[in-house]
Amino acid sequence: MTIPKRLRFAPYWYLITFFLLGAAVLLIIHWVTGFTPNRAAIHIPALNFDIYWYGIWIVGGISLGAYVVAQLVEERGTAVFHTHVPARTRQLPLSTLDLPDEIQAILRKNKLDSVGNLLRQWGFDRRYLGLNADGMETVRQALARTPGVKAAWLDDAPWRAWNPDHVWNGIIWVMILAVLGARLYHVLTPSPSMAAVGITSPLDYLRNPYKVFDFRSGGLGIYGGIAGGALGLWLYARRQRISMIALADYAVIGLALGQVFGRWGNFFNQELYGRPTTVPWAITIDPLYRLPAYSEFARFHPAFLYESLWSLLTFITLMTLLRRFQPKLLTGDLMALYLIFYAIGRTLLETVRLDSRTMNLGGLELNMAVATFVSLLLAMGMGLWMVARHRRNRAPGVGRRRKTKR
Repeated sequence: MTIPKRLRFAPYWYLITFFLLGAAVLLIIHWVTGFTPNRAAIHIPALNFDIYWYGIWIVGGISLGAYVVAQLVEERGTAVFHTHVPARTRQLPLSTLDLPDEIQAILRKNKLDSVGNLLRQWGFDRRYLGLNADGMETVRQALARTPGVKAAWLDDAPWRAWNPDHVWNGIIWVMILAVLGARLYHVLTPSPSMAAVGITSPLDYLRNPYKVFDFRSGGLGIYGGIAGGALGLWLYARRQRISMIALADYAVIGLALGQVFGRWGNFFNQELYGRPTTVPWAITIDPLYRLPAYSEFARFHPAFLYESLWSLLTFITLMTLLRRFQPKLLTGDLMALYLIFYAIGRTLLETVRLDSRTMNLGGLELNMAVATFVSLLLAMGMGLWMVARHRRNRAPGVGRRRKTKR
């Protein structure tokens, strides 16, 4: 039985559904029994070292998000390729290039059996053709002689920027700087619960510099992570001579999905919970992990769940916009919308969170979380940026500038 194309789903939707169902089962068990699994998923006796569920869920979320982004980027690259290269050129058999038998055998082994497949991979990254320098030069000359093949495609193909390998190579830069940025944000704005390990202000980190590197005691700030990750993406894009903002439009989709599952690490750690409550969906926090001021309470708002669901809504919204309204979007719109969505969600979340650093101006304590202040600035800034760009794009005498194809 053949499944209609409109009913087919990309493989990643099955993975997303599987993990969502698994998370739902865990939460239902918790609601019924009050049981939360141990923080440590694996203990390595020889090293006396624990691997925590927190890290597993975060790494899993990041990996799934990167996989989805790689798939989306490859789809975009293929679409750009089809836009530039006519079907008659794509469908030419490999034999029309009159290549030596040895080179043809290598290309066919790598499933490059047509001029279209060869051109597509050449534009993405010719190093994966499986040929040495002489072989690649022979292929270049053969392609240059082929009617319908433009010389520009061989030097800097328009679809080069959408090579899915950019996702996997770029994520290394992004993650390293994201962790450093997230840690720096925390060091500058430590949460009140860090008092349990002797940290009450940024000055405590200056007095005890070694604690800056004590990640296992907690302390990562999402806004610092976003800023650091953006810097890493910019550095990678600059090195590859591609548009950072165009890539960011796709990266934020993976980031939103990563946050959907990454926040479940907080569930296992019994952290990121909100005010005490008696709502039916409240979670039970063991006495060991309750903030001292709330030690007599057992059930709290599942703030981690609220953020996870908000991130899921963000992910679905961004995916829908990408699929249905891409021609109407300007480069950077999805990036800006993600930041606006996250800022709104974070502002709402701060109304129930307990462990937030509040603003302090000249010794005057303000009843506003630092994250709320940053969120409001970010949402307003991105909103004004989007409105200004779209108004300028619609101004009389200005041609419509759609999303860049590079």
